[in-house]
Amino acid sequence: TPEEVVADAPHRRAEAEAEVIRCSDTVLASCEVEAAQISELYEADPTRIRIVAPGVDHAFFGPGDRAQARRALALPSSGPLLLFVGRIQPLKALPTAIRVLEEMRDGHPDARLVVVGGPSGPHGQEELRHSHRVVADLGLEDRVLFVPPRPHELLSTYYRAADVCIVPSRSESFGLVALEAAACGVPVVASDVGGLRSLIDDGRTGFLVDETSPSAFARRVHEILDAPLVAERMGTAAVLRARGYTWARAAAVLREVYAELTTGQLVECS
Repeated sequence: TPEEVVADAPHRRAEAEAEVIRCSDTVLASCEVEAAQISELYEADPTRIRIVAPGVDHAFFGPGDRAQARRALALPSSGPLLLFVGRIQPLKALPTAIRVLEEMRDGHPDARLVVVGGPSGPHGQEELRHSHRVVADLGLEDRVLFVPPRPHELLSTYYRAADVCIVPSRSESFGLVALEAAACGVPVVASDVGGLRSLIDDGRTGFLVDETSPSAFARRVHEILDAPLVAERMGTAAVLRARGYTWARAAAVLREVYAELTTGQLVECS
């Protein structure tokens, strides 16, 4: 498969991306962090990079009643609920989220983790098996629930059912999961990487963690769970911040880019 080719020879992808960028009149980035990386890694002219941030469908992703969401999903009505959403592959670091739950044993022994997503890429199946082994090794079988990928209308209910969304990714060009969670009023505890830095107002809408250890994530999760008023304020602030990300806005910016391309000097590529 194409993904296996990329995995076996990552330099091919890098070379292809460099060639595409060199011959492009405009390069689109999802955020300032990604724009800086494109400029640095591929020596792209910053003046040819435009930022078009993805949006979130607010018709689906919005705040709601947590108890009602849990009833709809047949989830336990009591106890903290941590949520991991995303493709199951090494970069997403699902085992870290599982170990965060283990770190919660003392303060919140009734906490649970719901994992929504499926294996992706050449290493996805092995990562899923590894994640299940971690759950078994830690004796968390009755506290971790694996759920296959869900459509938007159901996924949003999982967000609303959660107390905290954990995004422990090793790398994120943007971080759509963090945006979806924010739109639903859920505080996010995420890695301090990539586009997540643009989405999360550290200490106000969630927390950015600059360490990879589960204990570092767990400390921030504890701060949210142990202070309901702080969690509520974070959720409210997250919703307001997420409202600035809409697909209508993304389309408007993209339309401007196309308009500029039809009237400007194009790149000559040989």
